[in-house]
Amino acid sequence: MKLSAKESVCFNIKTAWHAISRMYNTGGTNYELSATLGFVLLNIDLETGTPATKIAPLLGMETRSLTRMLKTMEENGLIYKQADTKDKRSVLIFLTEKGKERRELAKLAVKTFNNAVRENISEEKLKVFFEVINEINKVVDNKPFESKSAVGSKQSAAKTLTLEHANT
Repeated sequence: MKLSAKESVCFNIKTAWHAISRMYNTGGTNYELSATLGFVLLNIDLETGTPATKIAPLLGMETRSLTRMLKTMEENGLIYKQADTKDKRSVLIFLTEKGKERRELAKLAVKTFNNAVRENISEEKLKVFFEVINEINKVVDNKPFESKSAVGSKQSAAKTLTLEHANT
C-alpha cells in the first residue's frame, strides 16, 4: 500500500506539533521560554511541588533530557529542588518566583492558542478530533511494532512510507 505524506497519520501529527512548537518558541523568545520549558513549568504543582520522576512521563520526555533541562532551569533561577519529607529518596521540584512568573506566561500562551483554535474550529469538530487522538494514543499504547508477525509487514510498510516521504 502506497502512503503519501499527506495520508500519513504520524506525518500530520508531527508537522502540526512542529508548527505549534515553533509558534510557542517564537512567542517565548523575549521571555527565555521554549515550548518544552513552558510545558515543564505548567506541570509543576504550585503548592506541593512535583516529584522529578513524575515530570518526564507526563511530557513524554526522556529522563536524561529532563535532567539536563531541570539543571538549566535551576541555574536560571526558575526552580529549586527539595528532598521529599515523606520519602527521602525522592526529590520534589518547586517553582521560584521567577518560575511562577514564567509559568503564568506559558499558561497565557496555551490559553490564547486554545481560544484561537476554538474560535476557528467548531466544538463538533474538536470533539471528533479529541476522540480520534485518544484512539491513536490507544493504538500507540498497544505497541503495534512489538508483534513478531507484524514486524515483516510493518518493515515493508515503513520502507514504502519512507520512500513516499522522500519523494514528496
